[in-house]
Amino acid sequence: MPLKPDLPEPESVQKRVGLAIVGLGKLSAEELIPAIRTSKHTRVAALVTSDLEEGHAFARAFDLTDEDVYSYDDFESLKNREDVDGVYIVLPNSLHRDYTERAARMGKHVLCEKPLSVNAADAQAMVDACRAAGVQLMTAYRCQYTPHHWAARDAVQGGKLGPIKLLDSMHVQVEEDAEAWRMKLDLAGGGPLPDVGLYSLNILRFVLGTEPEWVFAAQHQPKNDSRFREVEESVSFMLGFPDGIIANALTSYGAHKTTTLRVLGEEGSALMEPAFTYTGLSLILTDKDGQTIPAFGSYDQFGLEIDHFAERVRDGKTPWTPGEEGVQDHRIMDAIYQSARTGGRVQLEKYAGQDIFRGEKPQLPE
Repeated sequence: MPLKPDLPEPESVQKRVGLAIVGLGKLSAEELIPAIRTSKHTRVAALVTSDLEEGHAFARAFDLTDEDVYSYDDFESLKNREDVDGVYIVLPNSLHRDYTERAARMGKHVLCEKPLSVNAADAQAMVDACRAAGVQLMTAYRCQYTPHHWAARDAVQGGKLGPIKLLDSMHVQVEEDAEAWRMKLDLAGGGPLPDVGLYSLNILRFVLGTEPEWVFAAQHQPKNDSRFREVEESVSFMLGFPDGIIANALTSYGAHKTTTLRVLGEEGSALMEPAFTYTGLSLILTDKDGQTIPAFGSYDQFGLEIDHFAERVRDGKTPWTPGEEGVQDHRIMDAIYQSARTGGRVQLEKYAGQDIFRGEKPQLPE
């Protein structure tokens, strides 16, 4: 059993950043709302749902009133709630743009679940809308806020492994429900790639801090499986980074749950397995002196991410994973699908520098 997170000393309710949770699915119920309630700087101020009865039950469970529950049709009523500083959008991917633009028009900051949208064009429109309204837009990439992933990044960028040569990552799971929204192309924008494969893509970019220059990909969509009438079952993609670094990734909705990240340098390696689970992350660093397993106190990944958002809402600085970070992943995913369709390598726009789509670094727990 995972250890219970060490709870930070909370601020008074009046000082915390108030969030409206938009969408009350499993992730909101089991991870996000509990994380907010034990976070340092945020609180649940309102709920937005298609099922008001369920919303009222949630409200009673989390010290809210029926007046704090809104239908999707009443979403704009949040404009009059001064205690709602921002919204956390936890909806099917195709709805992200609409609700982000509506929130921006109300002057509310936006924390949006990944992927940011369904393609690069829609994601960029979200960035533009929030910039025009003067509100924050942050992409919810929880794995860029954990001490484990930062330790892997520091080992890579700090030279502990020597010059980096190869990386690989895998995030696969079995999706059994053919009617789930993530299996509908118009709702999800794709299959496992924008859902679980995005973890691999995003964390490969994160640990290196640089951007890929080309992609090469293949995908499989079985004809005799009703689950995959609209989306692919599996995708394999290769990324070419500056200095000849090559990364490979596999993602699927048809293979046993596995999450890994491996980085190979001339003088050492880093292995995370599991790499993307909510709890129980593991990191092993190997170099000429042997193996090291960094140890960290218990923490809540979602809580770290949400508190970072609150801090950026307060100080007005760009969050570590702003909307632009989500747009860049969409550009690359669009190119991955293009390569899989055409069978050829696709060149990407080259970007010089480190972390060019990222903002203010997060404060990690000690």
